[in-house]
Amino acid sequence: MMKDYALYSRGGIITERNADYATVRLRVPAGILSADQIRQIARISVKYGDGSLHLTMRQTVEIPHVNPENLAKVAKALEKNGTPIGAEQNEVVNIMACPGTERCKYANCETIDLARKVDARVFGKELPIRLRIAISGCTYMCNSPLLNDIGIIGRIRPLRIPGLCTGCGTCVEYCKQRAIALRNGVSVLDESKCVQCGICVHSCPYHLLKTEYDHYQITVGGRRGTSPRVGRELVTVETEEEAVEVVDRIVYWVYRTAWSDRLLADQMDEIGFDAFAEGIRKEFGQKEEAAEG
Repeated sequence: MMKDYALYSRGGIITERNADYATVRLRVPAGILSADQIRQIARISVKYGDGSLHLTMRQTVEIPHVNPENLAKVAKALEKNGTPIGAEQNEVVNIMACPGTERCKYANCETIDLARKVDARVFGKELPIRLRIAISGCTYMCNSPLLNDIGIIGRIRPLRIPGLCTGCGTCVEYCKQRAIALRNGVSVLDESKCVQCGICVHSCPYHLLKTEYDHYQITVGGRRGTSPRVGRELVTVETEEEAVEVVDRIVYWVYRTAWSDRLLADQMDEIGFDAFAEGIRKEFGQKEEAAEG
């Protein structure tokens, strides 16, 4: 009986409006599933649910209308399928990611493996609050990492080498920020408008624009909802390993300091974000400062 209660109380088991049924949420980092996994999830839904599936905004899958008496069987089948029960309560929930450089022509970094590494490190960790993480390969941010508790954004700083620009104007046309203009036959960048999206580098037909600084921008404290708030920049790092480590530090900081029943965005100052950020930047921000110098 206790074992069944423990299973029912897991974050991925969501009691429905009709309390006689539960929705089962799956753990699907970056929303990536094989065709075989999808087929098996469908079979599980037909056998234990009502035959429907819900694709959530956090890139996971839910099986609706499951009889709680069948939860143990569902959990076993999902585990065997490599799509175990997910998270929804005060814990780190499903990690979101865009397609990244594997498929997207605008992406500046690989995102899927990074999402899996972040998932392996922090998914499901119990916290005073629910924590949402999103990864985007560029500053267009299709999955809005700036509106998540933790956001990771792939950026590149463009480098213009004097004397090489042909003045074709392609980068001027592609720049959505209108940060580039042609002057005296060469492209000139207004760095105050540049968001380091890298589109000018990708669009240059002669490959004359180069990358000066490939990095991940990590933000903290974003939120959606009725009063959305953009996350604050914490640090920029150059490697996946550093990005995963910083995320782990953020999760531990939240675990140690956050108040329950409040969104992270609403308590950043109270729990000492500035002091936390200073320590993170001292440890991980040296390369960033050197590049800027």
